[in-house]
Amino acid sequence: MTRRLSIGLLWHSDSSGNLGVGALTVGNMALVKRAADRAGVDVEMRLFRPGDKAPSYVADGLASRHDITGKFMASPGGYWAALKPLDLMLDIGAGDSFADIYPDKRFAYMMATKELCLWRGIPLVFSPQTIGPFSRQPHTRLAGRVMEKARAVFARDPMSFEAIGKLAPRAHAKQAIDVAFALPFTPAAKGPGVRAGVNVSGLLYSGGYGGQNDYGLTIDYRALTERLIEGLLQRGARVELISHVTTPMARDDDLRAAEAIHAKYPETLVVPAFASPSAAKSYISGLDFLVAARMHASIAAWSSGVAVLPVSYSRKFEGLYKALDYPWLIPAKGFSTDDALAKALDAFERRAELQADIGRGKKAVEDGLETYVSYLAGLFDELAR
Repeated sequence: MTRRLSIGLLWHSDSSGNLGVGALTVGNMALVKRAADRAGVDVEMRLFRPGDKAPSYVADGLASRHDITGKFMASPGGYWAALKPLDLMLDIGAGDSFADIYPDKRFAYMMATKELCLWRGIPLVFSPQTIGPFSRQPHTRLAGRVMEKARAVFARDPMSFEAIGKLAPRAHAKQAIDVAFALPFTPAAKGPGVRAGVNVSGLLYSGGYGGQNDYGLTIDYRALTERLIEGLLQRGARVELISHVTTPMARDDDLRAAEAIHAKYPETLVVPAFASPSAAKSYISGLDFLVAARMHASIAAWSSGVAVLPVSYSRKFEGLYKALDYPWLIPAKGFSTDDALAKALDAFERRAELQADIGRGKKAVEDGLETYVSYLAGLFDELAR
């Protein structure tokens, strides 16, 4: 008789306009299937997602979808009832939302979904994600307590792993890697000439949600982007403007920023919005170089062997690429705009070196993914007995 498990995927999304969140979902599903095959079990996956209304980019493999809303959480026939058939909950925290830097309402939802799962008696595993930062009470205490009650907590970078040790010293903590490295894609053929992609973050280009350099960058991101485009065009590159987040929120929308830049630099190409994370990665794989301000756009390039220079706005970038011993990054703080431009143009000229550094870091990615998959395979075997 075939052993079968029902797996919940909490704070994942199969339709978010933020393709980074989607990449986590599709990548994690691929790793769950890999672990299930190794354990010799069948799995059905049930998605618990933010209130996304866009079409799904997951064709199959999901038994059910549930939108996390206030009504869904409060109704006895909502979240509490949807937990009943589960054998295990994998919570990815939308990648970086398990922190206290966001509004308290978001933290309350994060905590309620975890605690209710535990009260229901469902084993909870934190899939690889950024942990923190936490600097306030009661947020710090509550976060530490729920991690210690979980079956395991996976960090996707060393800084997050260190944060787990400080917040929850009794947690079953493990170091892994971002699951988006496992995102499936179809390699694209390289085009004629040198194709240089610029992934423009609409959020940074507009100065953040408040428009006043909300992230405290020491670079002028708008000036850097425009001067970089000018430099790439002068060097004979075909400059392609890549969007990885599309949203009705104008300040956060990459495509609107790309179109504004194209109006100033008509020699550039605005790449249309992608239908799925895998479509974005497939397209990016055909580039020769990418400067990326969205982390998962940079991961799409790195994991498809494209020379990439991430532009960081938070420690999640630094933590991830430090784990890969990849020195090609513009940090959130400490660089001037001139420094950042010089590094970006130098990276463009030294693309072969960037690719060699990617090749050197691939074992770290494979080891991180294997840590996670081997744990899941063992847990699936245990739960299916």
